Amino acid sequence: MQWNNIKEQLITFLKTEVSNAGLQRVTVGLSGGLDSAIVAILCKEAFADKMSCVLMPSHYSSEGSVKHALEVCEKFNIAYEIVEIAPMVEAHEKFMNNDKLRIGNFSARMRMSVLYDVSARDNSLVVGTSNKSEILLGYGTIFGDVACAINPIGEMYKSDEYEFGKFLGVPDSILEKRPSADLWEGQSDEDELGYSYKQMDSVLKKLVDEGVPKEELISNGVDEKLIDMLVYRMKANAFKGKLPTIAKIKWS
Repeated sequence: MQWNNIKEQLITFLKTEVSNAGLQRVTVGLSGGLDSAIVAILCKEAFADKMSCVLMPSHYSSEGSVKHALEVCEKFNIAYEIVEIAPMVEAHEKFMNNDKLRIGNFSARMRMSVLYDVSARDNSLVVGTSNKSEILLGYGTIFGDVACAINPIGEMYKSDEYEFGKFLGVPDSILEKRPSADLWEGQSDEDELGYSYKQMDSVLKKLVDEGVPKEELISNGVDEKLIDMLVYRMKANAFKGKLPTIAKIKWS
């Protein structure tokens, strides 16, 4: 894979989109995971110190989240600020009946609120960190981590990010840990979805990119339950990638 070429494409994309918006600066949330590490590194290369990097831990974040995020900041000399979202979440938590998913989604929306407030303060664009696997499956919080102005990695599958991340110099501590949206302590993407990203992406590439029919995949030994799960999620969560539907009015 021509990773240097891809890196340069993404850096050019970032510079072009920010310039087209009439701005010179970006804001990115750094979670301690692979997606945001890659995006932060790309933003650092594209904008040097003209970036606002925000760490937003909550009382539900895993122990290593902040530690791993700080490793990225230290290694790539990225200035950062820490905004604790715990007080914001706790203020509303009593209304959520200890529902982990609701609390996790609410936390994601609080983080995005912080990022957009920082972007308003610093006159910058919010850069997204969702990968292609997450976008296709709708594995994200609408108006939460899915919300952004531009996204440099939305065409890159999660399983491909490991090699790209290694090329960029993402710390091993991040490359080697289990993927997690960090919605609650111990949460794991692959546990929640039931398959590894490598398994899912290999099928998504066939289904989406190559247009291979389900029947052909099954005849080639692909797990039918996996195919059905992917197709269901893509259909059920397609609304997350669309702008709100506006009613058409006949005025006469």
